[in-house]
Amino acid sequence: MQITDIRIRVVSNESKMKAVASVTFDDSFVVHDIKVIEGERGFFIAMPSKKTHGDEYRDIAHPINAEMRNLLQEAIVERFKQALDELPDED
Repeated sequence: MQITDIRIRVVSNESKMKAVASVTFDDSFVVHDIKVIEGERGFFIAMPSKKTHGDEYRDIAHPINAEMRNLLQEAIVERFKQALDELPDED
């Protein structure tokens, strides 16, 4: 399975969430609402989730192993940084 497209929507607020990503796999399957979060050790991703009846959050879609999570995180964070560079300067 290959990542064939990553679309980033930069969030312009002061929260820890910096962007939302949509990732397309093999030009045939897309996962929306992957969050880019700024943590103490840098940027990381949070998978789309929903709130359960017990007020807990469960991922709707997520990588099965660490290798895929790392590949996905690196690709999304790299594309996020490119998107930041593409933003117009605020003067």
